[in-house]
Amino acid sequence: MRHKTTRLFLLALLIATSTLSAKTRPSKQYTIEQFMNTVAVGGASFSPDEKEILFHSDETGIRNVYAIPVTGGKARALTASTTDTTTSVSFFPHDTRFLYTRDQGGNELNHLYVREKDGGERDLTPGDKLKASFGDWSGDRKSFFVTTNERDPKYFDVYRYDTATYERKMLFKNDGYEPSRVSRDGRWIALEKPISTSDNDLFIHDVEKGTTKKISEHKEMAEFYGVDFDPSSKWLYFRTNDGSEFFRIRRYELATGKVEDVESAEWDIWASWFSNTGKYRATFINEDARTSVRVVDAKTGKAVALPKLPAGSSINAVRFSPSDKLMAMYVDADRAPSNLYVHDLTTGKTTRLTDTLTKEVDPEDLVDTQVVRFKSFDGMVIPGILYKPHQATPDAKAPAIVMVHGGPGGQARRGYKYSAQFLANHGYVVLDINNRGSSGYGKTFYTADDRKHGREPLWDCVEAKKYLGTLPYVDGNRVAIMGGSYGGYMVAAALAFQPDVFDVGVDIFGVTNWVRTLQNIPPWWEAGRKSLYAEIGNPETELEMLKATSPVFHAEKIRKPLIVIQGANDPRVVKPESDDLVAAVKKNGVPVEYVVFDDEGHGFTKKKNQITAYGAILGFLDTHLKGKK
Repeated sequence: MRHKTTRLFLLALLIATSTLSAKTRPSKQYTIEQFMNTVAVGGASFSPDEKEILFHSDETGIRNVYAIPVTGGKARALTASTTDTTTSVSFFPHDTRFLYTRDQGGNELNHLYVREKDGGERDLTPGDKLKASFGDWSGDRKSFFVTTNERDPKYFDVYRYDTATYERKMLFKNDGYEPSRVSRDGRWIALEKPISTSDNDLFIHDVEKGTTKKISEHKEMAEFYGVDFDPSSKWLYFRTNDGSEFFRIRRYELATGKVEDVESAEWDIWASWFSNTGKYRATFINEDARTSVRVVDAKTGKAVALPKLPAGSSINAVRFSPSDKLMAMYVDADRAPSNLYVHDLTTGKTTRLTDTLTKEVDPEDLVDTQVVRFKSFDGMVIPGILYKPHQATPDAKAPAIVMVHGGPGGQARRGYKYSAQFLANHGYVVLDINNRGSSGYGKTFYTADDRKHGREPLWDCVEAKKYLGTLPYVDGNRVAIMGGSYGGYMVAAALAFQPDVFDVGVDIFGVTNWVRTLQNIPPWWEAGRKSLYAEIGNPETELEMLKATSPVFHAEKIRKPLIVIQGANDPRVVKPESDDLVAAVKKNGVPVEYVVFDDEGHGFTKKKNQITAYGAILGFLDTHLKGKK
């Protein structure tokens, strides 16, 4: 509806459909092992001499840290973990040291480490059962900021670390806020305090005076998030949807309290921040489920020309070099995983540094996505991302999958998604749905699922199945529902509360018991605990409501085949939740497959486990959906 190229896309779709009878694709189907030979990369930090970029890659099967020349060439491995996810953070400003984080087996208890000049490793946040993260470098690059919950597992305190000695000083002792940004001079800290998942307040803490001031007075429900301080530490830039459906950028003058509008768009602005010298400001817009990037000259506001990209590609992240002469970019497309580029802002030259799609997979055998919309039961328009297999035609109708994202409050997005491409390659139409409550479509849509879980958002999924049935190449009698985390909850809820609608369920790390989940919220989520209670329900006062919306208490109604994927170290959805669901469904005499990974938490960190999981998922779908009598 909002997409300006809808007519052109429909014309192209008609042309493509008319040629399917003459030639059926794909010419080849690929195994999950072949799909997983594709590499996932991320992170970008320039070395002080701007000759290398620090990033992370799962080339070895698990994420590790690498450095690659800005001129191109082979990346060199800097860490070599075979067990724990290791994520790059930043080169040090003046030497070869670098920062990185690592947890233990997916437990999300990340520590911050430094690799010393001599190759030794030092844990900057030692201790048990703590979680730490890097904030940013100070303006003079003589220190950096870190948050850690070592003092109290419920709250993150803010520290300044000396770059040379690692001596540290507490800047803010937390008692219920969520720290977001620290000014470059170290004096100001932006803090957020949740009220609900769609309402919060923004505060400024003055480190010198020890005072904390609320700067987000508002009457209606609204959100406020600090995104950056300007290089002079004069202004706090923040994003808010106060008085509007979508997030825009405003700024607060620290000395006077004056507030000004800075930037807006027809969609949510996700982030906006300054480059190292302050010459540029980059803004990221969630434009109909795809990231759009603006870079402007910070003084003049004039747009900076970005490089031309291959057709269908988009920039999803940028990072500037210390001098602001170079810009690292991540670029992806529906049929191309994210790749790292470097762009010279002086000469205009762009160099591609990585090639992440495995040579074993021909991108022509993958599919382009289409943004679709349909009306739900009450007239609300629901968007989604559609993956249409090449071989699906009116004469050879394909089974379909309604795929549900995590959250609540996540978003199905365009760009390369291996799970959807793998299933489409094997003949399944995939509709990656943005049910009500998804982010990116305005405040009203985002809050439309509050305290309605297991009902209205699920009914959107039911309507998604009906929509799929209207497509001429879909067999509406063979439709599965699949999702992870909150999406896994929707799977279990669909089979329990709408037992006759879907033919198969695929539950990946999914919530099944809201009572247990909300009672076992990780301690580091304490600042947002009441927000979750406000949206989903309070286990202390609304026990019966939560039981009514928890599939495990209604598992006797489940009579369709179900496969469940679970991480033994999951701190969010603990393993007993899936144990209980599987045991209950087995009593119904329903086909159930249960796959547990002893070395995973809430999500996949290892390729070998993704191969096992999606191999099992495909086999289960082929048996119980594609092969349905």
